Amino acid sequence: MTAVGDISRIAIDRRAVISVLRRLRTPEGQADPFPLYQELRAMGDVVPAPWGGYFITGYDVCDQVLRGRNWLVPDFAWQERQQDTERWQAPATREMSLTLSRLNAPVHTSQRRGLGNPFDRSTVAAMRPQIEEHVARLLDALDGELAANGVADFVGIVSEQLPLATIGRWLDIPATDFPHILDFTHRQVHAQELLPTKSELAVSEQATLELRAYFTELVRSRRARPGNDVVSRWIRHWDEQLAGDRHAADQMVYQLVMFVTIASLETTATLLSVMVALLLDEPVRWQWLRHNPGHVDDAIEEALRYDPPIHLNSRVAADDTVLAGVPMARDTTVHVMYGSANHDPRRNPDPDAYDMLRGGTHLTFGGGAHYCLGAALARLEARALLTALLNRFPTLRLASPPSYAPRMVFRRVTSMKVTA
Repeated sequence: MTAVGDISRIAIDRRAVISVLRRLRTPEGQADPFPLYQELRAMGDVVPAPWGGYFITGYDVCDQVLRGRNWLVPDFAWQERQQDTERWQAPATREMSLTLSRLNAPVHTSQRRGLGNPFDRSTVAAMRPQIEEHVARLLDALDGELAANGVADFVGIVSEQLPLATIGRWLDIPATDFPHILDFTHRQVHAQELLPTKSELAVSEQATLELRAYFTELVRSRRARPGNDVVSRWIRHWDEQLAGDRHAADQMVYQLVMFVTIASLETTATLLSVMVALLLDEPVRWQWLRHNPGHVDDAIEEALRYDPPIHLNSRVAADDTVLAGVPMARDTTVHVMYGSANHDPRRNPDPDAYDMLRGGTHLTFGGGAHYCLGAALARLEARALLTALLNRFPTLRLASPPSYAPRMVFRRVTSMKVTA
């Protein structure tokens, strides 16, 4: 593999990298990580990680890794070759390694083909009226809270609830179960962080047991009383593919239902919160977009670029290779930094400015075989929400800036107070 261009590198002080990583986990670093990403990019497109492997900071090199067939996700085979057995044998880690995001070909190919394109153009079009209904109901709740108290938490009332209602209805999950699903989703995600602590892995393990019990029962009950819903259709498909092996079919459907649910909730909620926060941060943006609604999609794309729901993802080298002039042995881990890549000034000039008319590019939904399945659905939810918000709340304002969970991989806005 050849390098991307002729990228010069400088000697890197390990302490400088550690300093950036520590500051990224502080409240200040979570609120505005982009100056810290700039520090990492200044060290090079390929920056050695203190524990081994590399951070990939530049847009072109990140894109190369995401699309390259010789870069794999860290699946079970890779995990079994690692020395850190405690991390990779953790139940929560093992459970997520069964899902599409941690599978390589040919298993990934088979499952992805079986899943098809769940959110193709016709499906998304059919879901639009339902999503608009959810938006109207949630904005009624927001309006009621603002009328009663003058201030409301946009995250708890709207951002987290819209993707939950959307996926819940699509999978035909009872609304009474939504709070429980959201709760164990928040707790399970620790296992997918870069360096989870023992206590975080323990929290994730308990959440994993809960989600496994819930979705296993969901598949069992849907098999007992099949209908024309998505889960029932998946059961029928995998019964055919696996020659009547019900146990294997049920396991496959469980993995798909669990993955689609977990993958869609926090990421979409973060997009919705960040999108609104960026527009309200400077009220002139909100007013301009109200008078120029044809640029709603541009506002969404710029939010996706500016602060993606996932800031980092990992790949491993399938063979000995060279990346941006750096030789790497087979099994070397690289951490693809979406948040840094999207702010690379070589790709998006003046990257730290939120510019709805930028027409820039981003890697927020990944690339290659693991491109995000739910990209079209996330955009639809964002479009439906933003359009309705602009119409119903012309004077919406931030009452307090967003608060973030202390993470490096999955962004999560925990609270964002608004007033009108």
